[in-house]
Amino acid sequence: MDHGPGPYAEFEAFVAGAAGRLLRVAILLTAEPATTAADTPAPSDTPAPSDATAAAEAPAARRLLGGALARTYADWRRLRGDDPYDHTRQELCAAFARTGRRHHGGSGVLGPLGPLERLVVVLRLYEGVAEEVTAAQLGLTPERVRTLCDRAVAELGSRPGAAPGARPDARRKEAA
Repeated sequence: MDHGPGPYAEFEAFVAGAAGRLLRVAILLTAEPATTAADTPAPSDTPAPSDATAAAEAPAARRLLGGALARTYADWRRLRGDDPYDHTRQELCAAFARTGRRHHGGSGVLGPLGPLERLVVVLRLYEGVAEEVTAAQLGLTPERVRTLCDRAVAELGSRPGAAPGARPDARRKEAA
């Protein structure tokens, strides 16, 4: 849909540029396996999956992202000067925090972690959000965020087949 020039055309451009990364955040949070065309390169002789096939993959992540984008769209005119990506990510994380118990477990890469640990790992390690900002967004102390992150990294590092560098470094263990 083309709204012409204006704020909603800007929103469409934002979604076109940020939806892929935000979907990846949602997939990590929900711990659904990511098997979309963007994650798995197809051989050149294999036809690309249809939109219906792509929409059927990671349904919980897509619902979560759809809700966050809808709230960002509703707030779009008030976001002048604010980063729409940060706003949408905050909406996404807040929605996940409210519904995290529905997403316990999962077969994705962060499936072994609990919902709060997943939130911390995604914000701190995947998104690179500062510890203090993560703590404020989740209503936790920075020390609690650090502890959750360290515990999650240790859990992921102890899994069979984990990368050798996946364990927390000794400095962080000594400080805790």
